[in-house]
Amino acid sequence: MHIAILTGGGDCPGLNAVIRAVTLALTSEPGTRVTGIRRGFLGLLTRDVQPLQRDAVAGIVAEGGTILGTHNRCDPFHYFAAGGADVSAQAMAYAAELGLDALVAIGGDGTMAIAHRFSGLGLPVVGVPKTIDNDLALTDRTFGFDSAVAVVSEALDRLGTTARSHSRVMIAETMGRYAGWIALEGGMAGGADVILIPELPFSVQAVAEHCRRREERGLATLVAIAEGAHAQGGAMTVQATLADSPDPLRLGGVGHWLQQQLQPLVASEVRTTLLGHVQRGGSPTAYDRVLATRFGWHAAQLLHAGRTGCMVALQGDVCVSVPLSEVAGRNRTVPPGHELLQAARGMGVSLGSASLA
Repeated sequence: MHIAILTGGGDCPGLNAVIRAVTLALTSEPGTRVTGIRRGFLGLLTRDVQPLQRDAVAGIVAEGGTILGTHNRCDPFHYFAAGGADVSAQAMAYAAELGLDALVAIGGDGTMAIAHRFSGLGLPVVGVPKTIDNDLALTDRTFGFDSAVAVVSEALDRLGTTARSHSRVMIAETMGRYAGWIALEGGMAGGADVILIPELPFSVQAVAEHCRRREERGLATLVAIAEGAHAQGGAMTVQATLADSPDPLRLGGVGHWLQQQLQPLVASEVRTTLLGHVQRGGSPTAYDRVLATRFGWHAAQLLHAGRTGCMVALQGDVCVSVPLSEVAGRNRTVPPGHELLQAARGMGVSLGSASLA
């Protein structure tokens, strides 16, 4: 059996742990060969591969990033480098030349959508969910999320010391385009006083009122805001638009926008920190190393059993498989009645609405 592995989309802590687990679990069976496809689906077009043997994955469980490299602008079904043409037949031809029996695709909703289309062309695929945003459908957790939350929590801890020393309003802008899981859980863990997420458009006046009430008590204010959060009746803050990207909008700057809106409304000095890619980088947490290893092992078991066209998922505390057709291109956002939102409200955290603050 010949199995290929690729990592698609953005880098993420825990990718190497998945690569290691899949390789070790598969090569423990005689006659199984594993090949790494470099730079995501692009490697199927540029014929860029490397053999993955047990020694090649030794010691990588704690490494951030991906030893295979990745590329978040290559969709073979709409290849921008070829004017948006469908070059999937070229990728399928190379997969056949390699003699692949199946592909393990590690990535987010975009990667799963591409993997599903390749599955429909006859290439057996098993998906492994990866996104620091934790926004992939039908899985309760994706690896990389816990590592990102840990970064946000530590940043808020550090910003809090400055906020309290100077009686400031300190804003931390996190990742989270359409789903606010990082800002929500990172904000809760870091003791944020205001948490603003894309799912709940906020009122600047409500946020300012919350800050003023804290000022009256001599307290500083910590704000965690997701990059995709926006004011009621407003739009997301777009930093750039990239025409050659499957997801052309590049967000960023809502923290500074909020700072400008708040400053005239409060007595405290308002400062902003954009956390950016530090949330993606570095070594995965112990939780993410274990979860990524579980996902990789479970993917190998699905391949041994001949089960493809599916994605590994965590539901409760059990690894299961779900159809790629039900995951492809779908997002998992924070539901309005989620327990963490209720807990935040109950503890006096402002979610940016006058009725919820």
